[in-house]
Amino acid sequence: MNWRNGCIGAAAVLLAACGSDEEPKATNAAPEAEAEKTAAAEPETWGFALEEIEGSVQYEYGAKFAELVKEKTDGEVEVKLYTYGQLGGLTDIYDQVQSGAVQFAFGSGFLGGTVPESQLFSLNFVLTDDEKTNAEILNAPEFRKNEDLVASFRERDLQPLAIVPEGWQVWSANKAVRSPADFDGLALRTMDNRLLRETYSAYGADPTTMEYGELFSGMQLGQLDGNIQPIFAHQEMDFYKVQDYLIFANQAEFIATFMANSPWYDGLSQERKDVIEEVVTELVPYTHDVQTRLNTERLDIITENSDIELVYLTPEERAVFRERSLPVRDVFSEMVGERGTRLMNALLEQVEKAEADKAGMAAEQPAAEEPEAETEEPAMDEAA
Repeated sequence: MNWRNGCIGAAAVLLAACGSDEEPKATNAAPEAEAEKTAAAEPETWGFALEEIEGSVQYEYGAKFAELVKEKTDGEVEVKLYTYGQLGGLTDIYDQVQSGAVQFAFGSGFLGGTVPESQLFSLNFVLTDDEKTNAEILNAPEFRKNEDLVASFRERDLQPLAIVPEGWQVWSANKAVRSPADFDGLALRTMDNRLLRETYSAYGADPTTMEYGELFSGMQLGQLDGNIQPIFAHQEMDFYKVQDYLIFANQAEFIATFMANSPWYDGLSQERKDVIEEVVTELVPYTHDVQTRLNTERLDIITENSDIELVYLTPEERAVFRERSLPVRDVFSEMVGERGTRLMNALLEQVEKAEADKAGMAAEQPAAEEPEAETEEPAMDEAA
């Protein structure tokens, strides 16, 4: 037995020395090459921080953005969404996109503390009465790529990419509000935004700042008399359950700016920048349809599950509030200086042009012809 094992061992040594007909199999021969191949196969990840929860307008926007980016880059880029709370509060989100910890974020009312010029979107009675037209105006190159708008963000290491209207801001209260007199002494929650405080003070209300997460209990306990939110937020957060009226004045839309970290954006290839531009352009009509659907569905849920009353202001009632809002434009100019004032005037010009174009198109439409009156056949005499 020992002799046999010895022969086998000798034969093995001989084969090893002389070689064999089979090529040797590589076993981890090039670990660096394998690692590079694996790394190349992994998609690039872009982080996107939202101010809202799943099911919101911002979430729907983010999900579609991620889908289109992945499609247009053939899977080379994936976008990871972070819903509100995952990265902290609103100011935490802005800090992280400014520092480059995430590549993208949304910024709305609270962003005024970081980019004062963005408070332009909090001004009342600036946009048209048509939400689709507003979305088109805000995202047209003439405004979205306005030098003053871009510079105001880039000074804070941010690159504005798109402006996203999420629906009309709707007042809620425990009484019907149809005039400034109805706002007298009413503790109305506003974001920590000077422009909003000035606006609602002009309307006669008592603007009160409170954290978003404390709003429901604040209204339930009577610390607040009213609130300002788009319809989907009233429903998502159950605010309507502790209020008696929803008041539609169409004074302003809730508007968020989709933005990127500018140093990161500047380092992208032109191909990647083109993808982002294509996607945000495609998302303008898509997001308008999304916000319309969500706000309509949520209003139906509210009315089906409560006795809340809906109040729609007449054009005459809106005109009174509009007149009260005009001096706040001067406050905005005082706050942001010449650049912000130029930006406001640029937006007002675009709105005026859109309304003039709409009026011109209406005038060109031929008047509907009235149908000719049908002549009745004379009744036959039965006796004939």
